[in-house]
Amino acid sequence: MPELEPLSGAAEGARRVLMIAPTSFFADYGCHVRILEEARYLQSRGHQVAIATYHNGRDPKGLMIYRTLSIPWRSAYEVGSSRHKIAFDLLLGARAALCMPQWRPDIIHSHLHEGALIGLALSKVCGCPLVCDLQGSLTAEMVDHGFVRQDSRAYRAFYRLETFINCTAPHILTSTQQTADLLHKEFGRAPERISYVPDCVNTDVFAPPVRDDTWRAHKAAMGIPPERKVVAYLGLLADYQGTGHLLQAAARLCRQRDDLHFLIAGFPNVDRYQEQARRLGIGDRCTFTGRVPYGQAPDVLGLGDVAVSPKLSSTEGAGKLLNYMAVGLPTVAFDLPVSHEYLGEDGVYATAGDSDSLAQSLALLLDDAAMRQDLAERLRRRVQRHYAWSSSGELILQIYRMLCNNQRRKRRSR
Repeated sequence: MPELEPLSGAAEGARRVLMIAPTSFFADYGCHVRILEEARYLQSRGHQVAIATYHNGRDPKGLMIYRTLSIPWRSAYEVGSSRHKIAFDLLLGARAALCMPQWRPDIIHSHLHEGALIGLALSKVCGCPLVCDLQGSLTAEMVDHGFVRQDSRAYRAFYRLETFINCTAPHILTSTQQTADLLHKEFGRAPERISYVPDCVNTDVFAPPVRDDTWRAHKAAMGIPPERKVVAYLGLLADYQGTGHLLQAAARLCRQRDDLHFLIAGFPNVDRYQEQARRLGIGDRCTFTGRVPYGQAPDVLGLGDVAVSPKLSSTEGAGKLLNYMAVGLPTVAFDLPVSHEYLGEDGVYATAGDSDSLAQSLALLLDDAAMRQDLAERLRRRVQRHYAWSSSGELILQIYRMLCNNQRRKRRSR
């Protein structure tokens, strides 16, 4: 990470930032939360932010959104790898190019590898500094989503594209240290061109609940009997997120005890996993909420006694862990580097991909009230100390300043 000067908001001056988001922003999960919170922080420091994104999604209040046209044969696209993303990304590139003269950005902030590719082209044409904000590996995500096989020609072609993007981007932000290490060790990117800017959480909004009558009424409204302990999950529902492993672990626990309820919040594939829960005989022990608006996430998580993150991807971030930590939920996660990066010594870890191990780890927490309380307090302190948006936001502004100063020096030297 480069050594950067402390940034003074008064000295910095307002900048116009164009973010390129190759996704259906805003959609209440993962990378969308990072994009939203980064934009909000930049605005809080006096900068102006516009976001070029796909046709679908909600418009968060206070943000300038430029959307693509839709494609008739895939109008409902929201998440995941898909061959249709090629058409979406071509439309996004055109939309971003068209808004450049209107928005006149001082810096382009591209998200994900597809956004980085678009940003590289626009930056070369207009001479605008570029930051590429990556949240994992392009090809590893495609494998996780079942879009390509690792031994296929398509994988090799996409790997070459990923290598080009990683090695050409002027400066890369990563959401995990693991991704920063991957860029350096596997792709040979110089460390001074990489900055680890961790996902963060607003700990004033995501906070431990008060278990009063309102809280109890909310639990009842969710169909959760008052005497049951609640295992909470909030995130995407998909195989690579470990949703099937979570249900297998839930079935094992529910065969052994009658004091548990599983609160499974998120989308897509809700019907598919509800059916799996019914086949496993735990349909009445699970509440599937479907999509949870970001603003309601703290209240939903606040119903939990413990949280679970069975994510299987070894390269993507796991921002949901920060929300769990901020709400004060002791957390069980699969034993992967990104889980340790967030939870440290205060997490409970299960063998990755092992439903029985996941069930055993959950049982360990559920049966030890003192352990739950201790871990809840430690995780809350950890997230307040290391994962506040003020620190990551300030680092982004410092990187903007460095790149803009470098750009001015290059122009003067011509």
